[in-house]
Amino acid sequence: MRVLIMGNSGSGKSHRAQALAAQHGLVHLDLDTIVWEPGQIAVPRVPEQVRAELLAFVEGNESWVAEGCYGDLVEAALPHCSELVFMNPGLETCLENNRRRPWEPHKYASMEAQESKLSFLLEWVAGYYSRDDAMSYARHRQIVDGFGGNKTEVTSLA
Repeated sequence: MRVLIMGNSGSGKSHRAQALAAQHGLVHLDLDTIVWEPGQIAVPRVPEQVRAELLAFVEGNESWVAEGCYGDLVEAALPHCSELVFMNPGLETCLENNRRRPWEPHKYASMEAQESKLSFLLEWVAGYYSRDDAMSYARHRQIVDGFGGNKTEVTSLA
């Protein structure tokens, strides 16, 4: 089992990935951990390093789940996956999940540091349906619609 999960921030990607990893004994990769410089907020790593680390992960593990909002990385990993999951529960769900997000110590030094970025995050999340970048609904929809393999779209988290 090799599962790729993509969607907006707050769509339930991490929760679903963690549940699948626990249930099936999969190695879990949160794409944020390879995209950003460790211990720094919003400092991107060199794209070639990110891509190399992603390919090493998908080629080096028999069974895995990887999740994130990065359409370009999802596309790079697609040839290696057995299932694509598109988390698409709607804007209000994503916004509310981000407001209730617990502290993420792998991203922020403190809960206060995380909270200081919340308004920026909520604005970015709200732009998901109007942006046209690699982390937008338009790009995610294009990836899902173009993928010929096993795929699931999740529109409700209930």
